[in-house]
Amino acid sequence: MPSYEEVRTALTEVYDPELNISMVELGLIYGIEVEGAQQDEVTVTMTLTSPMCPVGPMFKQAVEEKVKAVPGVNKTRVEITFSPPWDPRTMASEEAKMELGIW
Repeated sequence: MPSYEEVRTALTEVYDPELNISMVELGLIYGIEVEGAQQDEVTVTMTLTSPMCPVGPMFKQAVEEKVKAVPGVNKTRVEITFSPPWDPRTMASEEAKMELGIW
């Protein structure tokens, strides 16, 4: 069965193409749930940098593909939310803030 940490690690390989920073580092992943009778179903709750993000569908597909590639995952669901709105000043990692020029 996949673990939260295995899924999160897989998601560190999904990068914002404009910023070239991992979605995890940007704080775009709001939640990861491993559930189901066999603990083989994963739901990822995520957001985008903006509601009109032109690469939103690509991000969602990339997340689905990375999660499906984790050993033991049989079902993947990706939910996009804008609540709370993404704020890099409070949600991004310190490394991402430095790359973005947020002090």
